[in-house]
Amino acid sequence: MTLAAENTVEKAAEKVGEKTMDKPLDRPLEKRKALGRGLESLLPGPRVVAGNASASAGPRTGEGPSAALDSAAEPGTVAEIQAAAARRGSSVLQLKLDQIEPNPYQTRSRVDDGYLAQLATSIEANGVLQPVSVRPGKEQGKYILIAGECRWKASRLAKQETIPAIVKVVSDQQAMELTIIENLQRADLNCIDQARAFERLSQDFQLTQVEISLRTGVERSTVANYMRMLKLPGPVLQYLQDGQLLFGQAKILMTLDNPELIMRVAERAARFDTSVRDLETIVFNLNVPIQGGRKPGDKKYVDPNVRLAQRTLEEALGVRVKIKDKSGRGSILIEYKSLEDFDRVVEMLGRK
Repeated sequence: MTLAAENTVEKAAEKVGEKTMDKPLDRPLEKRKALGRGLESLLPGPRVVAGNASASAGPRTGEGPSAALDSAAEPGTVAEIQAAAARRGSSVLQLKLDQIEPNPYQTRSRVDDGYLAQLATSIEANGVLQPVSVRPGKEQGKYILIAGECRWKASRLAKQETIPAIVKVVSDQQAMELTIIENLQRADLNCIDQARAFERLSQDFQLTQVEISLRTGVERSTVANYMRMLKLPGPVLQYLQDGQLLFGQAKILMTLDNPELIMRVAERAARFDTSVRDLETIVFNLNVPIQGGRKPGDKKYVDPNVRLAQRTLEEALGVRVKIKDKSGRGSILIEYKSLEDFDRVVEMLGRK
């Protein structure tokens, strides 16, 4: 890490300390209200869909991959679930734990040991109330786990011999989709695990971002941001994997072009537990530094309204934006790094 990069980040961070947490970076001047007016109407609504958004928002017809998860997600006793599964053409069996093999498409890299121990205690007292989902394995009498890994592991800890399981006949691709859908519905899913799951759907099954969006119920722009996140430097990905940084902070870091600056800013954010708002300010000051004076007429003066409008567009579109303004006239330059970014931005701007 060079001294110049460190000093640059520190100067950008110092500007954060000059403002309270509830104030924007640059408050618009009253005499320049026109610039930036209508940005909210031009841009679509929320760009980020929470990682635990339901992936089963569409109609349930009892067919296709999403229907395979319905029976596993339906509340009620085992007997009620068995009846519901029978109506869908599925079957619920009491399988021996050693008949079930781990899910090769599991996207979660780790499970909290404390949670497993708590779940095991509950299973010892009440049994498994919600069946796991499995599919037939290659060996006779063997099954491969689709959904319910925690229940399966906790049952082993509780020294259970069997577990209720819904048997489904699905392809490898459908099995992975179901695994991703189940994990997306959990609030504690690690953002790196989620990003790698999307990447695997793209690489292993050649699904486009649009197809991934349709199958998982996650907006295409969010899928694109998760996949772009994997291009961040390795140390930054580790911060995200360990939970020291979150998806919202990763999106902000992706607006920086210099890998060295990205690592420096990420290190500072992780060390000082920097809020998303303060990180936005630091990164924005790095992208659009105030060079020269702070008053109109000074050399390279950047009007606060221009800076605020540029920041708003960058946050909304997830790409670099440059605004050149002179006396209320100028241009807006949107930079994209891939055709997928281009398609996503065009799609977002084209929404009504």
